[in-house]
Amino acid sequence: MQRIRLRYTKRGRLRFTSHRDFQRAFERALRRAEVPMAYSAGFTPHPKVSYANAAPTGTGSEAEFLEIALTQPRDPRALRDLLDASLPAGLDVVDAVEARVPGLAERLTASVWELRLDGVADATAQGAVDAFLAAESVEVERRTKNGMRAFDARAAVVDLRVVAEPRQGGGSAGTSPCAILRLVVRHATPAVRPDDVLSGLRAVADLAPPVPAAVTRLAQGPLDEESGTVTDPLAPDREAEPAGRTTAPGTAAATAGGDPVPA
Repeated sequence: MQRIRLRYTKRGRLRFTSHRDFQRAFERALRRAEVPMAYSAGFTPHPKVSYANAAPTGTGSEAEFLEIALTQPRDPRALRDLLDASLPAGLDVVDAVEARVPGLAERLTASVWELRLDGVADATAQGAVDAFLAAESVEVERRTKNGMRAFDARAAVVDLRVVAEPRQGGGSAGTSPCAILRLVVRHATPAVRPDDVLSGLRAVADLAPPVPAAVTRLAQGPLDEESGTVTDPLAPDREAEPAGRTTAPGTAAATAGGDPVPA
């Protein structure tokens, strides 16, 4: 059985698709591309697809990951192209490697997020960021299926800063301000999400953007504690590739102050 690991994106209007919506679209793409999938046993067999740490509904992402199991070997690049062509624009398969080193999910220890705050000036955002980082803890609340839960949003934040330019094109019309925050956060329990950090900024500095923030995950992978860099989680599989064989390039390292290089 061959296992292939894929990186895919959620862009534009497709950021509003739920994880279940993506699962349905991806399984249709597998059938359309005639991928020789391995199936689970039992009365209701389903394709062997493992999803890792999906982004919340409503957030964009340049770094979502999954793994599929095949009954026949396929070239990862060719498979990537087939699946990308079978998915709607915005759900784009941008990288593929053969799984050669176990533990993809365990490598996803941190994420880099971009938060666009339309209607917020840089100076206002910087003051809120300074107050957040200076706090020893920032308690926030989130509604869960078991009711409201309080937890510390500060402990998981590795870096948070205001950056001068957004990662991707676009912005508010005219002279309306738009602060861009770059956030590096550890994957902890309970998980600290970008909206939790926004709640923390509101708690410590009364920062309340007039419109909902546009949130995009730029990268996720292993966290280098010394540099604050989030590196490519598919790199170990690429490095284990036999000599003479290569796969598609992955995401370069990303930090709160620098952009990852798209594949």
